[in-house]
Parts: sequence; C-alpha cells; structure tokens
Amino acid sequence: MSAPDLLARCLGYAPQLLDGAVTTLYLSLIAVVCGFFAGVFIHVLSASHNRLLAGFARTYVSVIRGTPMLAQLLVFYYVPTALGLPLPGVMSAAIGLSLNTAAYQSQILGAGFRSIPRGQIEAAQTFNLTRRQALWHIEIPQVVALTLPALVSEMIDVVKATAVVSVIAVTDLMRVGQQLASVSYRPLEVYTLAACYYLVITTVLSLAGRALERRIAQRT
Repeated sequence: MSAPDLLARCLGYAPQLLDGAVTTLYLSLIAVVCGFFAGVFIHVLSASHNRLLAGFARTYVSVIRGTPMLAQLLVFYYVPTALGLPLPGVMSAAIGLSLNTAAYQSQILGAGFRSIPRGQIEAAQTFNLTRRQALWHIEIPQVVALTLPALVSEMIDVVKATAVVSVIAVTDLMRVGQQLASVSYRPLEVYTLAACYYLVITTVLSLAGRALERRIAQRT
C-alpha cells in the first residue's frame, strides 16, 4: 500500500465524513445551548426551599449521572414510539444529549452560583430587581465567567458523546464512519480518519475556549 493510494482514499472519505461532522457539531450545539438553560433551571429547583422541587432536581441529576448515555438515548428514542408518538432520530438525539448535559451543567453552574457573594444578591433586592432580573443580569454573567473552563470541557464531552447517536441511525460522524467502513472494508483507515475529525473539532473548541477566557480576564 503506497502513500499516494492511502492519501487518495482518505481524500475520498473526507466529503462524507465532513457531512457527518457537520451533523455532530449541529447536535452538540443544540445540546449545549439547551442544556445550559435547562441546567440553570435545575440549579434553581435544587436551591428551592420547596423540598419536593429540590428533591426532584437532585433525583434527576443522580439518575442522569448514574446511568450510561447510551441507555438514556435509547429510552428517549423508544419510549415515544411505544406511546404512539415516534420521534425522528435526530430529534431524539438532541433531546437525549440536552437532558444529559443539563444534569452535568447544573452541577458546574451550581459551583459558580455558590461563589457569588451574597451581598450582590441583597443589593439587587435593594434596587427592586426581580429574582429573574437578578439571575440573568447579575448572577449568570458572573457564573459563566467563573465556570467557563469547566463549561468548555463539558462541551467537548458532549461532542465525544454524540458518537453514541449512531445507534439510532443518526448520520453523525461516527455513523458515516461505520457506513464507509462497511463499504470500503478498510475500517482502520476510516475510523482513524474519523478520530482525526473528532480531534480537530475538540482542539478548536479548546483553543476557542482559552481565547475567550483570556478575553474575559482582560475585561475584569
């Protein structure tokens, strides 16, 4: 096997793998954004004085963190079908990934919320800001700045976790790799190239996260 032949085959795989990578990024973006807002909501519930709401939030986080992502994804895919409400694979994948990362982001964000001085919350109340206004205009900007490294790490984990959505026939990067491997009978080449795509994506995200951290640090 000559190097030019290997390069030619890799270039042949590239367009289809790129399409799969776009799907992976699309799902990851949806999951991270939706998971962030859901994570804030879960944290608010867990900090509630209502024991029922707080208990529900803690139970939710425990269940999500204590079960495999693959099992959760299959539940979100097959339960609606069993109820007569089948969902497209992409939608099931987006919901499953969002609810999964929401549990983890709630814990990351919770640490940030707890680090905010209580005096700032009291000052917000003094200026007659509602709880929602104080949350979105005072607390969350600080929480994001404080927890940005952990949030970026979670985003990278979400990208890697998308590999399991191939089991419900979503044509993400891993699914495309499986299809190419079954057709070309060269799984080592295909999966190595797919792994390189994942590495490029996660490296770019990591570098972007560091650049954003430096920019925030310069402003503070």
